[in-house]
Amino acid sequence: MIAQVTALHSAGAGTRQPHPPGHRTDALTHGAINKPSPMTLGHHVFEWRRARLRSHPMVPITISVDTVAQAIMTVAGPCTHLNGFSVPRHLRSMLVGKSPLAAGAAAGAGQVLRFKTADMVMGRLLFVLLLIPALIETADAVADQPDRYDYCVLGAGPSGLQAGHFLAKARRNYVILERNAGPGSFFNVYPRHRKLISINKIYTGRRNREFNLRHDWNSLLSDRPDLLFQRISRDLYPHADGYPRYLSMFAEELGLNVRYGVDVGRVSASGTSAERRYVLTDLNKQEYNCRVLLVSTGLWDPQKVQFPGSDLTEGYDSISVDPEDYKDQAVLILGKGNSAFETAQSILGRASYVHLYSPSPVRLAWQTHYVGDLRAVNNELLDTYQLKSLDGLSEGSLDDIAIEAGNDSRVAAAQLPAYHYDNFPLRQPYDRVITCLGFTFNFSIFDSSARPANSDVARGRLPGVTSWYEGQGTPGLFVLGTAAHSKDYRASAGGFIHGFRYTVRAVHHVLENRYHGNTWPSTPLSVTELNSWILKRVNEASGPYQMFSVLGDVVLLNGSQCEYLEEFPIQALDKLPSLSGHSVPQGGLLVLNMQYGLNHFDSLGPGRSRSEWTQAWKSNFLHPVIYYYDTLPTEQDMKNRPAGWPVPRPKAVHHMIEDFLTEWDGPVSHRQPLRRFLEHCLNTDLRAFYAESCFLLSLTHRSPPQFCQQGYLKQQGVAGDGRHGGQPEVTTMGPVHPSQAA
Repeated sequence: MIAQVTALHSAGAGTRQPHPPGHRTDALTHGAINKPSPMTLGHHVFEWRRARLRSHPMVPITISVDTVAQAIMTVAGPCTHLNGFSVPRHLRSMLVGKSPLAAGAAAGAGQVLRFKTADMVMGRLLFVLLLIPALIETADAVADQPDRYDYCVLGAGPSGLQAGHFLAKARRNYVILERNAGPGSFFNVYPRHRKLISINKIYTGRRNREFNLRHDWNSLLSDRPDLLFQRISRDLYPHADGYPRYLSMFAEELGLNVRYGVDVGRVSASGTSAERRYVLTDLNKQEYNCRVLLVSTGLWDPQKVQFPGSDLTEGYDSISVDPEDYKDQAVLILGKGNSAFETAQSILGRASYVHLYSPSPVRLAWQTHYVGDLRAVNNELLDTYQLKSLDGLSEGSLDDIAIEAGNDSRVAAAQLPAYHYDNFPLRQPYDRVITCLGFTFNFSIFDSSARPANSDVARGRLPGVTSWYEGQGTPGLFVLGTAAHSKDYRASAGGFIHGFRYTVRAVHHVLENRYHGNTWPSTPLSVTELNSWILKRVNEASGPYQMFSVLGDVVLLNGSQCEYLEEFPIQALDKLPSLSGHSVPQGGLLVLNMQYGLNHFDSLGPGRSRSEWTQAWKSNFLHPVIYYYDTLPTEQDMKNRPAGWPVPRPKAVHHMIEDFLTEWDGPVSHRQPLRRFLEHCLNTDLRAFYAESCFLLSLTHRSPPQFCQQGYLKQQGVAGDGRHGGQPEVTTMGPVHPSQAA
């Protein structure tokens, strides 16, 4: 019989804080029991044991009596110091040296007790008897206090760990909460047939780390050059089991603050927009309070569509992955994404025939340039379909079909508006119907005060976010990773690791500016260095290369000097001063972006690419585009930008001709046209000159070219510094390798 679809439970993620000394877990109580070290008082040994409240560790107590009958008691916890001993902050104002009864209460509050008795035994016994009730009251008070952080990261997947790295590097007060026992638990289940389709190209012929990240789609960003996924696998399309191991290695070697086993079931918010705080409550009622919430839960819930007979279908999340279970069976798969084709490909050699059905025709990634569309690694069914070997594709609305159970335990699909057609493609019965319709974001853990709005794209499956990834209507809540893909859905790589590792870094820059006053990192340059610097970025940088039309470099022009900002979310260009902390000078700004052409063309047909630099604006494949604005675009300008444009119409625009090798270093095709464009925008001569030419120009011109002003006339030789090797960019006509372009 057909199994009913079973959705995976998807709540928040969480972690458990390392247990204090003496802690143990008692499985019989289905929770943790804290067992502090026994209290030693002279030769008497006492043991205090009490079940943990709200999963909060109990307070370990240590009592000692010295030779002068002085009892000292301290309570571990968030403490200051009094008379050299630790005391909880909220209790430090209490007095020391009370009567025996008051002393016992004060001892439970964590103060230093000092007393002398004639009878040491009676004194010890009285001390302990008075101490225990106060200790219990103190433990209850501590357990009721939520953990407070500046940043809470919900989920220890790749985006959550990437955010944790940047927060740890900046020494921020943060915690990563993960509901499972390890990071990246999604990859323990998906993809079901265990082959990743993210490229792991190790051998590029280059030693430039930044360039190599263009072809490494699995590694996260860090300051460790060896902390790459290639330590786990060297396969071009790796096995999925390796990715949780890589994430564990990443978290452990960087010492990230991850708490595992904390299943957040509710997220709420309180306060005004300026003083807003988020409270995350796990299933054990423990609360985590934070000023900024970074949601990195990914997409876990299978997308469901209700139609007559939908209860007879199986889900991608629960199907058998053993091809032998489909031997000589007819299978109908609802969906035409990678999960549908992955499933079909695994059973092609066993099933009698496989049909795929969905409202839209199949979209091929090598045609659309969107990595979420069908990848060639999964498209073997296209061969058997086009070569008429029983398998096939069909289009139609899921609202227009019904699944009916037959007497022989088989099911049949009927197209409701055209059920009478005798050549209806799905008229033959199927042994199985499998739904592979993708995943949706879990909104259920957010109450009304903290729930981000549904996106306008992807049928509302994703949360709506701003251009800087802050939830719509939820200030201080940022969405990271796959769940933030609504901003570039079907347009760029923001839903995938090789894309969102850079958007997470951009969000971190926004947070540093907003909450800590640190402006967006920038590089000061002279305008004579700008040509070489741009060439270096377009030939090496991975961020704009992967997040094309989303993240771009911004150059703030200020006379003969400029500031170079890398990987700014250009769809928020009108918000640049508030998001980056940089003001736009009177000279205007340049925006460097990588983008595909807007023309529809045959990706494998003749004439698919351009090679003449004068036709650069007709380039179809990925190529650099530089926009010049004399003033910062307004919010209205951003809304009115032409369809398909990432930014508004500029005052001037320059396309660099597409290149088969993606090496934009040709003296004629790339360098010289770029220099002439920059000269037009800056209204200055950016050519490089030898010393003799600078000498002659200084004699004949009141204002020699910038290159001579910044080099020769300041007795510095040619313009430049160690970042560019001190070489002018147009002194040679030979080819320059990208590693030498800047």
